[in-house]
Amino acid sequence: MNFDDWEPVYESILADFGFGRDADEHARDVLAELAHPFDTSRFDHVAGATVAVAGAGPALAGELETAADADVVFAASTATDVLLDAGIDVDLMVTDLDKNPETAVELTHRGVPVAAHAHGDNVPAVREWLPQFDTDHVLATTQAAPVAPVVDYGGFTDGDRAAFLADEFGAAELRFLGWDFDDPQVDETKAKKLRWAERLLYWLETRRGESFTVLDGRRERIRPVRPVR
Repeated sequence: MNFDDWEPVYESILADFGFGRDADEHARDVLAELAHPFDTSRFDHVAGATVAVAGAGPALAGELETAADADVVFAASTATDVLLDAGIDVDLMVTDLDKNPETAVELTHRGVPVAAHAHGDNVPAVREWLPQFDTDHVLATTQAAPVAPVVDYGGFTDGDRAAFLADEFGAAELRFLGWDFDDPQVDETKAKKLRWAERLLYWLETRRGESFTVLDGRRERIRPVRPVR
């Protein structure tokens, strides 16, 4: 996805949460100073593949077979630890460094790619953790306009961003595990982010002409993305 397609949706997200674009751009610039260009040809194997997109919801432990049966696994945040503990390899960890950055550090030193994301309120984490990564294995991402070597392929939360990354690299089919849009244990801000993740996946499946089973029984209630323009 190019930024021209993403930007109006991004503006809608900013407006809904009251976030400032300047803060995201500052975080992006900090990340850009610490990151190196990433060789995206490392994801050539994703083209035409079935990609499992693992969220970190309560259902994850009971749905591991979806990841085990997939060609490629992209995992959000702490879903990575659950998969690795179950003996399932992860091809990409997607994180904004807020929960388990130690796992991300370890993966990069093992040569496993990590999509490390900068946004308005995680600059301290970016400054702390990026220097500890093996940056040859870091794909630096932003939700603001991309500035090399930081890219933006769409997505807002770690989970839906993993889906957008899989789409960017040519996945033929996306399968979802560990997703719970109605998780009662999260606070209101996180619940609102989950509603946006749901809306973004609905938008993505429409763009792809694919039906994501994770949205079955929910589509009628999903408010379509209406960009601010």
